[in-house]
Amino acid sequence: MSNFLKTRGSSVVEDKIRKGGGEMAAYIRTKAEMLTEIMLAIFRVNGRLLEKGDELVAPLHITSSRWQLLGAIALGGRSLTAPQIGDAMGLTRQAVQKQLNKMINEGFVEQHPNPRHERSPLYQLTPLGDRTFRRAMALEGVWAERLVSGLSKDALQCTLRTLDDFFVKLDGPVPLSKDLTRKATKPVR
Repeated sequence: MSNFLKTRGSSVVEDKIRKGGGEMAAYIRTKAEMLTEIMLAIFRVNGRLLEKGDELVAPLHITSSRWQLLGAIALGGRSLTAPQIGDAMGLTRQAVQKQLNKMINEGFVEQHPNPRHERSPLYQLTPLGDRTFRRAMALEGVWAERLVSGLSKDALQCTLRTLDDFFVKLDGPVPLSKDLTRKATKPVR
């Protein structure tokens, strides 16, 4: 059993392993079941990443979510609107706007009129915001070097490709409740 499985909560697959012994792969019958386990792992990793990210950037007086927002603006290469920042971060415009308002008040971000859209201003980093982002990335660089210890470049590239492919597939439609009803009423063989 992987170290990852040993450190997380119980799942259907773990229950199967405990009851029957053996390796995880032997108990996952379908690609869909494997994907479900991957999705659960992503949720756990995301939670841990945010928790540890908060620890990492706490000395800079920001949180992981603010670091992410600074990064979206810095890496955007130009001033961005709240919806553009939200798209880059995978968040709603409203969630981004709430953080932007706080970060303007704290001096990390500044707002400018948008000549293309009167009601959607542009945001850019202040010198404090830029300096804070660069310091956060310096800390992240040291942390990342520690985290990749023992991982091969090939494994990391494969993981990145798989996550990128999965991200693209998530743009497709989700099942409707009628689809679930139809599947539930089919006879089990």
